[in-house]
Amino acid sequence: MNPIPVCAIFDIGKTNKKLFLFDEQYQIVWEKSMQFPETTDEDGDACEDVNLLQSWVLESWNEVLSLDNFVVNALNFSTYGASFVYVNEEGNVLTPLYNYLKSYSAELQKQFYDTYGGEEEFAVRTASPVLGSLNSGMQIYRLKYEKSEIFEQVKYCLHLPQFLHSLFTKKYYSDITSIGCHTNLWDFRVQKYHEWTSREKIETKLPTLFYSDEVVKLANEDKTVSVGVGLHDSSSALIPYLINFQEPFILLSTGTWSITLNPFNDIPLTFEELQYDCLCYMHYQGKPVKASRLFSGYEHEIQTKRIAHHFGVENDFFKTVAYDAQIIDRLKNAQSPSVSEEDNKYELLKSSLFEHRDLADYSSVEEAYHQLMLDIMTQQLISTELVLHNYPVKRVFVDGGFSKNPIFMNLLAAAFPELEVFAASMAQASSLGAALAIHKHWNSKALPGDLIDLKFYACQPTLLPKG
Repeated sequence: MNPIPVCAIFDIGKTNKKLFLFDEQYQIVWEKSMQFPETTDEDGDACEDVNLLQSWVLESWNEVLSLDNFVVNALNFSTYGASFVYVNEEGNVLTPLYNYLKSYSAELQKQFYDTYGGEEEFAVRTASPVLGSLNSGMQIYRLKYEKSEIFEQVKYCLHLPQFLHSLFTKKYYSDITSIGCHTNLWDFRVQKYHEWTSREKIETKLPTLFYSDEVVKLANEDKTVSVGVGLHDSSSALIPYLINFQEPFILLSTGTWSITLNPFNDIPLTFEELQYDCLCYMHYQGKPVKASRLFSGYEHEIQTKRIAHHFGVENDFFKTVAYDAQIIDRLKNAQSPSVSEEDNKYELLKSSLFEHRDLADYSSVEEAYHQLMLDIMTQQLISTELVLHNYPVKRVFVDGGFSKNPIFMNLLAAAFPELEVFAASMAQASSLGAALAIHKHWNSKALPGDLIDLKFYACQPTLLPKG
């Protein structure tokens, strides 16, 4: 039996590290996953153990090469964003892989924005809300001013996908999906690095941009492997939808963050939108993608634990809570935050709505959970409308955790009755996107038309009214 031609994808999340092999029909034919304990940086803050990650990636690659029933024709990477790895001339890692949630010095942040035109002007030019360490370019700025002796040793600043790429090819590149994602590095008005990067002598440490749909050829024993430069996971997850659907749509990608992506909205961001966590991603062909973010997956995790503790049930109780229209109807008529006043509704995005509710007000765990989902949907409606405004679409696709949540999906269909709302499922969207991005370099077969399974949710007239 001839070995199966495959594309290998390393999909590196904050929690789960995965390796997939896709065949030429984009079916997963082999996989492995691992979770690593975090380590700490020199300040005692939790962070990814980059050495452990590097070892696991290389060991897993060798394992794949030893499998007789597969022949690996291509390799690519999809990882979480806002994370820089700093390497020296020899490619050795110089610092911990700092956490993007690491606190940022208010004094240093003020110094930066005062020097480069103020928060409003700068944020609009770079399509980057002021997010501290989540603006990954600010991590480089901090390194320069707080650890100048290390900064001087840095040859390249690599986003995590491109660091993984370099482990295999020993070549160093940047990628537009990482550079263009709320980094403070890219000036969207002129489509090049912002001038601050050259003034601070940082641009020379950012490697050449490499196209996300191109590859580097890697000689491996008696064959050649096509190696992609890697992608930011949110941009990668959008690729299967861009390939399969031409009519305007939005993708609501749900996980720790719920990110609404509208690849058909090219209206420049305003400072007001940026203040409410609206931003731009960059898709793999270099086009800006207007997006809004909501920390709703994290909110769901925290509040379901609170509910579970109060009612004395397991933390994963919500997996078996069925959607109940009568509970929704009863709760939506009870006292809840108003979203009807234009001046106030965006304030509702700034903090949890459910954390202020008294759980003693609810007669059952089911009722409390429905209230949590109503509160999350109140915020989701506002967040999603930020990228729909003045640029309507016909469909909403939801992937990730909430796509499997019938309460969330029914509430979303009611919130957008004019749109067709679908729960979308596919085999590992960000990994699949990374394989599809380099399709032409490893796969001679036509793209399959059944990559995405869709489940339609019809609007229930008794549910959440639009604000």
